[in-house]
This record gives sequence, structure tokens and C-alpha cells, in this order.
Amino acid sequence: MINKQEPGLSDFPTPLSSDRVDLEWLERVEASRAEERAALEAILVEHLKEQKRVRRGKGWFRVFIALYLLAVFWVSTADQWHGVELQSTSHKKQTAMVDIRGPILVATNNSADNIIKGLTKAFEDPNTAGVILRINSPGGSPVQAGQVYDEILRLRKRFPDTPFYAALEDLCASGGYYIAAAVPFLYADKATLVGSIGVIMQGFGFQETLNKLGMESRLLTSGKNKAFLNPFGPVDDSEKAHAQTLLDQIHLQFVEAVRKGRGERLKPGKIELFEGLIWTGEEAVKLGLIDGIGSAAWIAREQIKQERIVDFTQKNDWMSRVSKELGVQ
Repeated sequence: MINKQEPGLSDFPTPLSSDRVDLEWLERVEASRAEERAALEAILVEHLKEQKRVRRGKGWFRVFIALYLLAVFWVSTADQWHGVELQSTSHKKQTAMVDIRGPILVATNNSADNIIKGLTKAFEDPNTAGVILRINSPGGSPVQAGQVYDEILRLRKRFPDTPFYAALEDLCASGGYYIAAAVPFLYADKATLVGSIGVIMQGFGFQETLNKLGMESRLLTSGKNKAFLNPFGPVDDSEKAHAQTLLDQIHLQFVEAVRKGRGERLKPGKIELFEGLIWTGEEAVKLGLIDGIGSAAWIAREQIKQERIVDFTQKNDWMSRVSKELGVQ
């Protein structure tokens, strides 16, 4: 006979071991989530710091740009307004001066417009006792030089009682001397290079180079002389003769301007004066190209008798200069 017993608690599997496993797993999951939250918080904090650094950097960059533009404005306008400020605040007599430094070309500080504007303001200032045009230039555009030459003659007629001198520095050649010839009195250092009364047109020929490289020019024109002095073709005798005629005409204008300005002070028989040579200031005095040896300071002190020099040199406005640097123009 088989005895049957009611099942007891000991007959069922205990859940104790499984519960312990679940609890440990939950603890690990919670710890992992805590680490993830900490990592995310650290990343977020670092991101916020980086954004602050970027904003701070942009702020400093804007400040730098503003200071740079302010400095450019101040530098470019300081000389431009220097003479004007003295005119409005001082009633002392002065020597007015205008500088030509570098090539004489359109759209530069040494354009005819700037030079003429500076000279006009210098002569019109009521405190001006005399004017000095200080020149250190290898020359440049004959058109720009000719415009300044003509305007100087007009200013001399408008202000016949205002002494006017030119002070030549390291170099006064070609277009620089063209302008100087319009001034009544010229002075230079004994080592200044003066002259170069001539006209030049430069070019190159690449026809033989193209032939050696197996290349050819396929230039098309409408008009027989539209490709005037084409460097990739042979020299055309008629075009060369026409170019020489142009140079001779401009040269003659230059020579006549020098003769008109210097007059009888030029030494007779010195044909080479107009053949493009240059001389030292010491030799230029003997040839009648200049009147003597002296600097701008010496002229102000000894000739005009006003040592206080006010600069009326005009320069391109700061907006044009910045735009040009940025490639806007």
C-alpha cells in the first residue's frame, strides 16, 4: 500500500537564487546608466564651454577688425587732414609742402588729381608763405605729368606773389622732371639723379619661342592694325614706324615743356640734354637743369623764411584703399 503525502514547501524550487541574479543585473544596468549619464553630462558641459570659447573668440575677432579699420582710417586720414587742422587752429605763417613719391600714375597717391588737389590747397591756404613740391620719382604717365605741369602754370598765374620751389630728392627723372620743369626754382642734393628727358615704349617678341614649342598664334582681328605690335607675330615695319612717330611727338612735347620752364637757364649746345641721359645734382646745376643745391628744409629756412612746414599731400581715401586691398575694385 502506497502512502500518499500532501506536497509541502520543500517540494517546490526556491526562487532565492534567481532573485539574486536579477537584482545584481539590475544593479549593473543602473550603474551603467549612471556612467552614461555622467559621460553625457561631461560631454554637454564641455560642449557648452567650447561654445563660450567660440563666442568669445568671435567677439575678440570683431573687436580686432574694428580696431584694424579704425587704425587704417586714422593712418589714411591723418596726413590728409593734417594741413586742414592747422589751417583752422593756427594763424601762423607756414611753408606748405606737397610730396610726389614713387611712380606718377592714375588711381594712385601720385595721380594728377591728388597732386593738383594738394597744390591747390597749399596755395589757397591764407597762412602759406611759400610752397615746396618735393619730388622723388622715376617718372610715369606722360598724361598725368602733363596735366600737373599745366595746372602748375595756372597756379603760378593765380598766385604770382607766392614763392614756389621744387626740392628734388634721390631721383627726379622722366615724368618727375617733366613736372619739376614747371616750377620756377629747382633745388636738389649734389647726388640726386636728374633728367631722363625722353620717352620709352617697351615690348617683347615671342614668335621664335612659339615656333620652337610647335605653337602658333591664331589671333583674329577686325581692322588691319587692331593687333598693333602683336608680340606673337613678326614685326610690322609700318606699325613700328607709327609707334616711333608717337614716341617722337610725346618726346617733343616733353622737350618743349622743359625749354618753356627752364628758358635761358639751359646751357646752349647741350643736345644730349634731351636724349634720355641722367646726371647728378652737381652736374645738373652746370647744365641748367636745376638752380642749386639744397633740401626742402633748407628752402623753407633760407628761401621762404618759414621753417614751419605743413604737409598738404593728398592721398586716396581710406575706403578706396581698403576696397582695393580686398579686391573689391
